[in-house]
Amino acid sequence: MTRKIHIFDTTLRDGEQSPGASMNADEKVVLARQLLRLGVDVIEAGFPISSPGDFQSVQRVCQEVGDAAVVCALTRAVPRDIEVAAEALAKAAAPRIHTGLGVSPSHLRDKLQLSEQAAIDAAVAAVKCARSYVGDVQFYAEDAGRADLDFLVRILEAVIAAGANIVNIPETTGYSLPEDFGWRIKTLRERVRGIEDVMVAVHCHNDLGLATALTLAGIKNGATQVECTLNGLGERAGNTAMEEVVMALRLHGEALDAHTTIDAREFTRASHLVSSITGIKVQPNKAIVGANAFAHSSGIHQDGVMKSRATYEIIDPASVGADGSGMVLTARSGHAALKNRLEQLGFPLDAETFEKVYGRFLAIADRKKEVYDEDLEALMAEYDRNIDALWTLKTLQVSCGVPLVATATVVLVDAQGVEHLANATGTGPIDASYKAVSEIVQVDNDLKEFVVQAITRGIDALGEVTVRVEDAAGTVFSGRGADGDIIVSSTKAYLNALNRMLRVK
Repeated sequence: MTRKIHIFDTTLRDGEQSPGASMNADEKVVLARQLLRLGVDVIEAGFPISSPGDFQSVQRVCQEVGDAAVVCALTRAVPRDIEVAAEALAKAAAPRIHTGLGVSPSHLRDKLQLSEQAAIDAAVAAVKCARSYVGDVQFYAEDAGRADLDFLVRILEAVIAAGANIVNIPETTGYSLPEDFGWRIKTLRERVRGIEDVMVAVHCHNDLGLATALTLAGIKNGATQVECTLNGLGERAGNTAMEEVVMALRLHGEALDAHTTIDAREFTRASHLVSSITGIKVQPNKAIVGANAFAHSSGIHQDGVMKSRATYEIIDPASVGADGSGMVLTARSGHAALKNRLEQLGFPLDAETFEKVYGRFLAIADRKKEVYDEDLEALMAEYDRNIDALWTLKTLQVSCGVPLVATATVVLVDAQGVEHLANATGTGPIDASYKAVSEIVQVDNDLKEFVVQAITRGIDALGEVTVRVEDAAGTVFSGRGADGDIIVSSTKAYLNALNRMLRVK
């Protein structure tokens, strides 16, 4: 039997650190449910000291997860961080505190301004403090890929002696070559006293596009826990993508002496859910979960796949949940058909909510020949975005063309139900609409990104718009909107981003 590799998911923590990918507590709970369906071993739910919202999110995830997985909270090697993390994890059935500090010369000298011995003392104190609250303590040696190896050996020996159950060896900057990182893991396993009694984890970033390769090199050389995110979300270029590592182990498990217990059939659903919540779309050619992952355009490829799928596909699409459904939904589909498909997509609804969603479904179905799963996911995302929104769009009327000046009239409804009207002109209909919205909402922002795409195929497809706006402090907020009218989609997306900005403020 091959070694089990524990999957430590940090989508709710490191994944959320992608610019514009912030999640509220409700969204984190929804995603935690999906992580349980995948069967992850550990859920890193947040960084409790960072904000009251993150503290609450960790508490909510603990209640949702129960004993189905370990719930982990991140801290710095600071007593107050650890105390707050312990408070957030108080009701967890299987709590873990993840504490640590930077260990490379750059981190010690420039960020922490600590000597090597002072860093070891701080690390030991942090682990002992964490052990006073929980029995499961993980230590991270940040930027271990660029650390002095002798110092890394010393600090790992010290934290293991202090009571750490797991030592995390991150390739924080994604700098190393896979063979070098693998050698580092192998050497640490040979030189660090006591390491045979603890779990060795790896946490790799994708700055050079090597995160999955680095992680597999770590596994090959003895790591038994992998830290990863769905869709590869994370700081800068992102983290190791869970779906890539799991499927690589499924295909090469014997060679790597490794396997996981992840239910890979949930990957496609999980990927769509993360995109819906964060507003960050997956690139079409993304491995495993991209829209084109199992698409074939070349005639030679098509001929080969029709004769034998394995000619060009090393993974059965059904094994990662990409087989889809044969059910076609139209305006003539009844309540039962829609309810069943929504439940299959992970959207169980109570009777009152379902009736509201059904009305919106009919409005879409009346304009389209067929309603696809992507349309339903966009519909549910649009519904969720309007719940408790500070501002909602009631009316939008636009006139534009040649030689007309683009003009927009907007009616927004505030949280108290009061209607506000504004008119504006612009260089085009979207510019005019955004100016009218800004005249009402009056919050300083700068539009940094605007992306529009069709959700499904066909001339009658819903148009989905994703925007990113930046406030005066430099914080980026994402917003999404979907509608058959692209101007309406654009206005909804902008308003969604402003609502998120106002909620934070």
